[in-house]
Amino acid sequence: MIQLLQDNPALFVTVCGLLGLMVGSFLNVVIHRLPKMMEREWHAQCAELSGESIPESAPYNLIVPRSACPHCQHAIGAMENIPVLSYLMLRGRCKGCGAHISARYPIVEILSGILSAYAAWHFGFSLAAGAALIMIWALIALTFIDFDTQLLPDAITLPLLWLGLLLNINDTFTSLTNAVVGAVAGYLVLWSVYWLFKLVTGKEGMGYGDFKLLAAIGAWLGWTMLPLTILLSSLVGAVVGIALIVIAKQGRNIPIPFGPYLAGGGLIALFWGQPLTQSYLQVLSAP
Repeated sequence: MIQLLQDNPALFVTVCGLLGLMVGSFLNVVIHRLPKMMEREWHAQCAELSGESIPESAPYNLIVPRSACPHCQHAIGAMENIPVLSYLMLRGRCKGCGAHISARYPIVEILSGILSAYAAWHFGFSLAAGAALIMIWALIALTFIDFDTQLLPDAITLPLLWLGLLLNINDTFTSLTNAVVGAVAGYLVLWSVYWLFKLVTGKEGMGYGDFKLLAAIGAWLGWTMLPLTILLSSLVGAVVGIALIVIAKQGRNIPIPFGPYLAGGGLIALFWGQPLTQSYLQVLSAP
């Protein structure tokens, strides 16, 4: 099977695309449940510190309980859980009660499938392709969790950081030296911005999860990709922020998550970082 995928690029791209769709379905579970799992853990820790008794509760993790409609508790069957197709067959409605199902579920699945297929095409049958899939899936989960809760869970950012360093022992994306410097620089850059902003304004401009996410991107792609990642994420974040203020009439004091824009900048750097950086340097060096 491995030889078949290696000898047939089109088949490899197709398999990765289908795998991305299936993983996207699981990512929807991660996006929905992981913040709730974190909240439960925080409540348990607070109760333990205060000496309160912790009542027993039913297991709640990424596996159990079985997925169900939040309105009528209709258990989601296997035929209702086929990526994208189930949503289309059900016309975006719960089979049990007819309640509307968010379009974000198929959007996450399609996004995961397309990016996974593109990674397979871009890197070919290689360790880099497999690693890129993991990075893509992690960044998708972080993006939508941050949109929902303004949290970037350590359960994703920290393993992503360490995995990036391990992968670059063999120079998968960059040298190990560049990866280590990238991890340190990625954290310290945003950490410095955080404290400078706090000293000037007395407010917190971003969370520690943003530091860890940029450190993870630096660990995967090296320190040379950090300026491009920060530039792209800042530009997109500024445009979206201004649009929300002007068009959606969102108040300036309402926080806007920065993680999704860091993730987007990291993905662009993953696929096109080298040519974009070279073009940028050529423009700067032009007389």
